[in-house]
Amino acid sequence: MIQKPVISAAEAAAKVQEGNLLLVGGFLGCGSPHTVIEALKQQGTGKLGLVCNDTGLIDAKSGRVYGVAHLVVSKQFSRIVASHIGLNAETQRQMNEGETQVELVPQGTLAECVRAAGAGLGGVLTPTGIGTEVEKGKQRVLVGDRPFLLELPIKGDVALIKAKKADRAGNLVYNATARNFNPLMATAADLVIAEVEEIVEIGEIDPDQVHTPSIFVDFLVKAEKLD
Repeated sequence: MIQKPVISAAEAAAKVQEGNLLLVGGFLGCGSPHTVIEALKQQGTGKLGLVCNDTGLIDAKSGRVYGVAHLVVSKQFSRIVASHIGLNAETQRQMNEGETQVELVPQGTLAECVRAAGAGLGGVLTPTGIGTEVEKGKQRVLVGDRPFLLELPIKGDVALIKAKKADRAGNLVYNATARNFNPLMATAADLVIAEVEEIVEIGEIDPDQVHTPSIFVDFLVKAEKLD
């Protein structure tokens, strides 16, 4: 079995090019690739697009920045597609000031649009958003007598995901709820970089425990910043 290259966080960040659309795993920072995020911040690549459940968080009292919020604060995104920005005041400010294009998408819809891209589907039909701002500019499809919105697939240029363990072939195991969006993101991008806490030899992971098969993973990065 072919081994996947293990690269540094800086090398991983260098694979992200200006204007790329990033799919980033995690749920309010839980299950986010913090080491690669920090390296990407240091690299300073801009005009990026972001697809993520949320934009991380900034603690209102301490000012601590967590998760993908680092890249929001450094203004590296020109477009954000997310379900929740309520814990990141900087995302809200950039949206209100017109500095960053922010599209809010219902969480289940966001997940299914990413899943559709990974499965090669033309989109998904959902009743969520009918008669609201979410429907604006979208096609309404009638199935029987019930209306649905056609939501298109979301495919990224680069997926940055986080796993608990990988073998050297790139098979991944996630830790508990850190699975969240990571398995979906891994299927829906041209280039997939997995930040992992532990790398073991091929054969040390029970095939029944593999959450993301190696075929989806291009590069591994050893995590330095843990959840």
